Amino acid sequence: MNLDAFNLSILVPALLAGLLVLSTHVPLGMQVLSRGIVFIDLAIAQIATLGVIAADRVGFEPEGWVAQVAAVSAALLGAALLTWTEKRWPEIQEALIGVLFALAASGGMILVANNPHGGEHLQELLSGQILWVSYKQLLPVAVLNAIILILWFLRGRRLGRFGFYGLFAFAVTASVQLVGVYLVFASLIVPALASRGYLPSRRLFVAYGVGAAGYALGLGLSTLFDLPSGPLVVWTLALVGMSAYQSIAKLQPAMK
Repeated sequence: MNLDAFNLSILVPALLAGLLVLSTHVPLGMQVLSRGIVFIDLAIAQIATLGVIAADRVGFEPEGWVAQVAAVSAALLGAALLTWTEKRWPEIQEALIGVLFALAASGGMILVANNPHGGEHLQELLSGQILWVSYKQLLPVAVLNAIILILWFLRGRRLGRFGFYGLFAFAVTASVQLVGVYLVFASLIVPALASRGYLPSRRLFVAYGVGAAGYALGLGLSTLFDLPSGPLVVWTLALVGMSAYQSIAKLQPAMK
């Protein structure tokens, strides 16, 4: 245990990064859960990761603008493909999402096979480097997320299939660059699951609360015990989510 490790200059931007991810992923996660396509986040995130790896493979810096364009382009192509498959084969959409995830993940492994640092880079994209996020990285994501939220809450279901998948692609691509694939998925699904028993008027508030508490607790514990931040936040999100869901389960008899 290391109490001297609490450095607000590191923890504050990391927590802000988590809150930015939650800002879009909480409402999108509820929609994903209602549609029964819970693995779409993993698939789109993995496709965006494949775009970054492909850009790196041909010589561009993973943090450069070309890699970002490659990630967004790959994610939008994936969104377009999923829009088409949902229209053509809606009954097997979840299975097709799983296949797309497997193809993107396998493609990334193939591309880094001959890169001496490829495994390390792939691991960073999966588990994330949230503790090394800077304020400079947060500003463009904050602007993008504000636009996504405005469109989502103003237009909602009127966006149509591609509108939903397109917004999803932008949100996931921005988030995976900050926190990694695993945390992106956990941020989408865990708060949505934890809050599903609450009244609609309270659900959004509870979901954001679960997400914020999970990030704050995970980042604090990872710093205190010098453990990997991304994987630990996934666990704390799950534990906080289970506690929130159990709380409503205990209250339901009294509410009746």
